[in-house]
Amino acid sequence: MADYHLEASWSPIEGSFGRLTFTLFNLSAEPLSTFLLAYTSETRVADKHVCDGGSLKRRVAHFHEFLPPEDLSVPPGGRWRFTVEGLTKEPKHATSGVKSAYLTLGDGRHVPVGFGDLMLEGRNGGVAPPLLPPGRAEEPYSLLPWPLALGLKAGELPVILYPAERMRPDAVKALSLVLALYQRLYPADNVPFSLSAVEGGRAIRFVTESSIAAFAYELRFTAHEIVLSSADVAGRQYGLISLAQLLHGARADRERFKFPNFGTIADQPRYDWRGCHLDVSRQFYPVADVVRLIDILAWNKLNIFHWHLTDDEAWRLEIKAYPALTEIGARRGPDEVLVPQLGDGAQTRSGHYTQEDARRIVAHAASLYIEVVPEIDIPGHSMATLFSLPELVDGQEAPDSYRSVQGYPNNALNPAVEFTYEFLGKVFDEMVALFPGEYLHIGGDEVAHGSWLSSPLCKALMEREKLAGTAELQSYFLKRIKAMLSERGRKLAGWNEVSHGGGVDRDGTLLMAWEKPAVGIELAQEGYDVVMTPGQAYYLDMAQAEAWAEPGAAWAGYAPPEHTYAYEAEGELPEALQDKMRGIQACIWTENFISRAYFNRLVFPRLPAVAEAAWTPSVRKDWDRFAAIVRMWPVL
Repeated sequence: MADYHLEASWSPIEGSFGRLTFTLFNLSAEPLSTFLLAYTSETRVADKHVCDGGSLKRRVAHFHEFLPPEDLSVPPGGRWRFTVEGLTKEPKHATSGVKSAYLTLGDGRHVPVGFGDLMLEGRNGGVAPPLLPPGRAEEPYSLLPWPLALGLKAGELPVILYPAERMRPDAVKALSLVLALYQRLYPADNVPFSLSAVEGGRAIRFVTESSIAAFAYELRFTAHEIVLSSADVAGRQYGLISLAQLLHGARADRERFKFPNFGTIADQPRYDWRGCHLDVSRQFYPVADVVRLIDILAWNKLNIFHWHLTDDEAWRLEIKAYPALTEIGARRGPDEVLVPQLGDGAQTRSGHYTQEDARRIVAHAASLYIEVVPEIDIPGHSMATLFSLPELVDGQEAPDSYRSVQGYPNNALNPAVEFTYEFLGKVFDEMVALFPGEYLHIGGDEVAHGSWLSSPLCKALMEREKLAGTAELQSYFLKRIKAMLSERGRKLAGWNEVSHGGGVDRDGTLLMAWEKPAVGIELAQEGYDVVMTPGQAYYLDMAQAEAWAEPGAAWAGYAPPEHTYAYEAEGELPEALQDKMRGIQACIWTENFISRAYFNRLVFPRLPAVAEAAWTPSVRKDWDRFAAIVRMWPVL
């Protein structure tokens, strides 16, 4: 238990974003004096603010450091209270308050401070509502995502499923891989498959059928066997996962779910790109967590793992040419170059993936027919990079001449510093050796308005190349980046802002529309291939209800699981542009994900909801059926 505890409350004030009240309790046996209070919070104090009872010493993005009044001494059992009016936004949820806190004492030691939710003053915040109804399955089969077509008759539950006699070794190995997947996801449950015949079980016969579409499969249930037909190995895996799901549900909830004795399933994915993104910069997830998430993606028949490896808060991938990227850029703490951010307290936190880690994750994903799309976020969101390699900075650029939406000063790689391209060339060389997929994601989002305009080098570049403003500078930069990727046999993927300022060559470029659905339509009209990932439905860090007590972010509103499930990302996309829409993707941004419980509450069941939207035609979706099935599905 910490010797100190910080409480925070928010009260609305007309004409402003309200007032925060902080109370620090001294629970120790000694008086507290000569100290600094540091905390992290997504509700940031603005440059122009009024503080009563203390003073803001510094703020870096979500990190705040406050000074108490001079000569303040807080006795044992006493408290220090101060208020701040002048915030960058209005908090919407109880989790919008303190995410971590510590004291720096007079002798330089950093000691942890406990904290609670952000309390709401002046009105009742209500309670978090239930997010899932009990659910109802008209057809008693636990399949998620739901298949394209099925006509089944339920029957006796088999003890287990096993390969028929004289099956090819590759088919038996495929069954063993899905068996291992099931064992990792449900380690306490009875397995669905055996590699040899078992009394009371059902045999699976594998058939290769060239007339079946790519990634599709068919299942035919007869009195004696199950026939799994597919044209390719991915379709075969999806069929095996469906069989494992059917048996799992029939065992887990025998009243609602059954196993079929007769009939057929014909199934294929709706979209080619069925993705999930994970931000490992804000919060680090060890290899075991990443591997388990990939297993969950496979269980839900998703096929893209978008790995967000760098951001302002950290650089997480080992680059042998530049070890400082992880020696400096993967560490945050009170005495580190990078100050604490959301969730970081008195102790340094660090973490990165070695190149061997990356190879292991890529190989694991490939075994489950999932492609890893790595992202290094450039030119913006590069604070960790710039602190790690100061030679990337134009030394004549005025400090704090622009700030990102998250509050980071001068956080973008400079397009006029030629070393930028030498640096990125070496990074790309190492990345293409690690990631064999078609795309390398380069971010391209949220470059602050006014970026680089105080850089003498950029002013000269703008004059020489006849560029106007930040957007055209970014376009110049990204065109060079796209050429560098093309030289290395990779295509460019990025966020929708890549199109700004003239964008890049549309051929071989994939953009992700995150700001709002209309942006995706505009990108398709401009000729870009598009993945829809709108924050209003598919950003899994958004709160799931409007209630103050419901955790989550709020910039895109709130997204209940039913909304995420029902959402149709194609929206008003004209039929003539349908071929430009590659698919959809869920995004897990982790600024606020400071615990495993928080992760699971926000991500599930919305991740399986996106998975069903990516696989199942809209006319085949059913919210009540989904709600009945998804409660049996695995979480991290």
